[in-house]
Amino acid sequence: MKRALPFLIIVAVLGIALAVGWSLMRSGTDAPIARYETPAVSQIAGPNPANTPGAPSPVVVADAGADPPHAEGPANAPVTLEEFGDFQCPPCAMLHPVIKTMEKEFGARLRVIFREYPLVPAHEHALSAARAAEAAGLQGKFWQMHDLIYTNQNSWKSAFDVRPIFEEYATRIGLNIDRYRQDLTSETVQNRIFLDGKRARALGVKGTPTVFMNGREVPFESLAPEKLRPLIAAEIASRGK
Repeated sequence: MKRALPFLIIVAVLGIALAVGWSLMRSGTDAPIARYETPAVSQIAGPNPANTPGAPSPVVVADAGADPPHAEGPANAPVTLEEFGDFQCPPCAMLHPVIKTMEKEFGARLRVIFREYPLVPAHEHALSAARAAEAAGLQGKFWQMHDLIYTNQNSWKSAFDVRPIFEEYATRIGLNIDRYRQDLTSETVQNRIFLDGKRARALGVKGTPTVFMNGREVPFESLAPEKLRPLIAAEIASRGK
């Protein structure tokens, strides 16, 4: 037993380290985000009445957020996924192709909304990325910029200055560059980011990505495609679509 004790201690320490690492990965930060102190969604909404592991939480009513929201898919789709994302968050970049796949598979039965939730100061370029996407949105090309920023996250996340990189993206998608530069720090762009953040805080969002399905939070572990797909299908079926 004495010989096995050091080995058991090592195994225990590794287990704790892996658990902490997974928790930090969810927010993409090196430390907990202390800026937002609102209760978790489960504390606001109460327990899941169905008590089903991996199922969305009950609906929570909150601030509307930026209006109109950035949305793809028909407003009358039976399922709406609302994502609160940070462009510099690695798990958000991993979720990006998953959401795209769900859109292709479910077509007009799915609507996707993206909300800005830059985790600053932990992610130094997150706010700049959010401003770039919102400035593109004022010229009707939010989703083109959104996709470029996420797809190329590894090429800009460690850059000293991301402004010329995002400006190159703006040129690539055909934006008016003079207007884009003016809009980056405009009151309209800043207000949209603020309102999305206000909605996030009201919903108890703590990290990114956080996704709500028809107003109910989807557990982080259920965002993998093999788990998210049946959740969406079940929601569609429950609405007779």
